[in-house]
Amino acid sequence: MDKLQIILSNAKVILTPLRYEDESLLQPIAAEKELWTYGLQDLSQPQELTNYMKEAIIAREAGTCAIWLVTDAASDRVAGCTRLFAIDWKNRRGEIGATWLGAHYRGTGLNRAMKYLILQYGFETLNLNRIELKADERNLRSRKAIAGIGAIEEGTLRQHMITHNGYIRNTVYYSILQSEWPQVKNKYFADYLI
Repeated sequence: MDKLQIILSNAKVILTPLRYEDESLLQPIAAEKELWTYGLQDLSQPQELTNYMKEAIIAREAGTCAIWLVTDAASDRVAGCTRLFAIDWKNRRGEIGATWLGAHYRGTGLNRAMKYLILQYGFETLNLNRIELKADERNLRSRKAIAGIGAIEEGTLRQHMITHNGYIRNTVYYSILQSEWPQVKNKYFADYLI
């Protein structure tokens, strides 16, 4: 679906629609084991990154996912991957997630910059009514980052998902609504509006 294959960019980050050829660029990042501590998958394992990319690209072709290669705009180096997925056109909602960045890019503001682009795209271009984010209850770093962009914590689904290592995790859900977006944009992303 063409509207899910759009390049998004600002001064901090460039999001380019993922292609199969990008696997070699992502492989060194996927090899960072600490990325998968709370993961449903461990993309450092043989064939897992290939499968992950294939599933996401098929979902994009089906019209339910946008997946991007994340590039740091300052260095022009690949930093990771992110998605807007589980898109439900009838109910006008989607989920931001499956985001993973190399160690060098964590804590640099890159994640926040790309979340702004995806939220703006979801609400202002795709006209979604609701964008969800979720995190493993134990992943305090992700939960803090999600709250730090103005998402509202809605609750915890107990024993909701099983991680790649067999742990049955509780999942904390957050969301931002289209009606909240103007205020969230002005409060949490004001530096991108200049």
